[in-house]
Amino acid sequence: MEDKETPLYMRDFKIPLISYGPNVPYPSFWYKIISSFSPKQFALFALFTIIFLASATGIMRKIGDAHLVVVPLMAGELREGVIGAPRFINPLLAVSQADRDLSQLIYAGLMKPSANGGFEGELAESIHVSDDGLTYIFTLRRGLKWHDGKDLTADDVVFTVNKAQDPSLKSPKRASFEGVLATAKDTYTVQFVLSQPFASFMENTTMGILPRHLWADIASDVFPFSLLNSGAVGSGPYMIERIVNDKRGIPLYFDLEPFQDYALGSPYIKRIKIRFYPGSEELLNAYEKGEIESVAALSGGTVSELRKDGAHAVGAPLPRIFGVFWNQNQAEIFRDKAVREALDLSASRSFIVETVLSGYGVPIDGPIPPGSLGEPTKEELLSISESSLRNKERAIELLESAGWKQNEEDNVRYNKGRKLSFTLSTADTPELKDAAMLLKTGWDSIGAEVTLKIYELGDLNQNVIRPRKYEALFFGTVVGREPDLFAFWHSSQRNDPGLNISMYTNSKVDKMLEGARRTIVRSEREDLMREIATTIKSDSPATFVYSPLFLYILPEKVKGVDLGAITTTGDRFSTVSKWHIETERVWRYFLDK
Repeated sequence: MEDKETPLYMRDFKIPLISYGPNVPYPSFWYKIISSFSPKQFALFALFTIIFLASATGIMRKIGDAHLVVVPLMAGELREGVIGAPRFINPLLAVSQADRDLSQLIYAGLMKPSANGGFEGELAESIHVSDDGLTYIFTLRRGLKWHDGKDLTADDVVFTVNKAQDPSLKSPKRASFEGVLATAKDTYTVQFVLSQPFASFMENTTMGILPRHLWADIASDVFPFSLLNSGAVGSGPYMIERIVNDKRGIPLYFDLEPFQDYALGSPYIKRIKIRFYPGSEELLNAYEKGEIESVAALSGGTVSELRKDGAHAVGAPLPRIFGVFWNQNQAEIFRDKAVREALDLSASRSFIVETVLSGYGVPIDGPIPPGSLGEPTKEELLSISESSLRNKERAIELLESAGWKQNEEDNVRYNKGRKLSFTLSTADTPELKDAAMLLKTGWDSIGAEVTLKIYELGDLNQNVIRPRKYEALFFGTVVGREPDLFAFWHSSQRNDPGLNISMYTNSKVDKMLEGARRTIVRSEREDLMREIATTIKSDSPATFVYSPLFLYILPEKVKGVDLGAITTTGDRFSTVSKWHIETERVWRYFLDK
């Protein structure tokens, strides 16, 4: 039956039937009131109702924004590519990028680099340093665990340091702990007593700690051959989920999963897959095919090309120098200082930075990079950019006056039967190969005969650098946040595992290097560092070429990345436990709980 009392515009308007309980009358009077509205009144009522609901929604949203916070979720996967297969996933033996990257992810140190360029506790909860700078006392966090569930204690720390000091192990970390006595005062307390103050000691405590219960029965001479160097067990943010090898037993990739008991809290990215490639060409092909989505330590030119195709790149200062190190034991011509100085003058530093690095670097001519203690002045850096033609002319004059005459038949210089000829060894990466080619071109133009020898990075480290089997080596060295040049230039570090790859010897520099380690006052240490750099530069044991920026291709989906100051490529993972891909909004109340 037609309802003639209800206005036409109200006939489809229904009030929901709501149960108010048995003793509460149904509010039918609201329906009668609304039914009595004229069309104009009803339209106004509807408008005001919409405005009210919209305002209420906005207010509720503001209240939600004030009390809801965005938090990371444990989710997502990051696929990263690295050149070279790992051999020593061991903080005492790691040399290659693959070794260092995996060691950074799998192991934890007492301290770790912070995003602001300093250090913060990782396994250590607190630290006390004596006024004389000789005693460091670290207190460990309670409840620390290894990836296999065993307890981590002060005994593990002492064991690791003692192993690093063992001369038969030949650890690259040995020089960092010379003259240091490590003692476990109790389960959670480690004391280091230094024989003399060491201004850079805090950086040494970022070294990853080994599990004593797994390594204690392995003799130092078989340490490098242990399966634990591949199936590593640490206490870092990520642990090995699985390893996939090829038919020859060489790792293709590692799948890493979050360590739930990590000292600083379980990481958020659910899986990190590290894939290994023999060279840069294979690495970049894998990136272009989408097999991997992040790549580190690329050349500036490569990054510039990838960015044109939409790649997302981040960068950070890198306290690292690249140069050519002269091995006078393998090539007698380098004993002639005129040869070393002429080669230094004709090195095309600025051109290399602009073309090979696409400007992502700084030309240098000394052992300390910009941004480090004792860095070159602006005037000194500016002088490096002198005309390459002028430097070439000076180099030729220097060789001529030293008796090196150019042969018209082969355009190579000779001096008393000696030929100005040598091999230049470097790694199979685009940046190093391209820069080495430009160095060769410049040196050929002044009458030198240079032959390039290119090696896979792991092969270069293991079979060329460590046994010092090269005439000239184009390579990079990391001087650290608070540069300690001892391992690179002290005469005691000429042989492996020392890093004095020029086999440089100068008793005056030795004393200054030892003094710089003992000097706690920063201004005094800076003066010493400058004097050391000036003396080394004057002796020309190497041709310093450039200091690069650290460049990292990383997908934009990864948030929370703060690289800070990078010392080694592995340092990019210093804050990996905070990286995340997915988030959710939760009430602040539940976080407080």
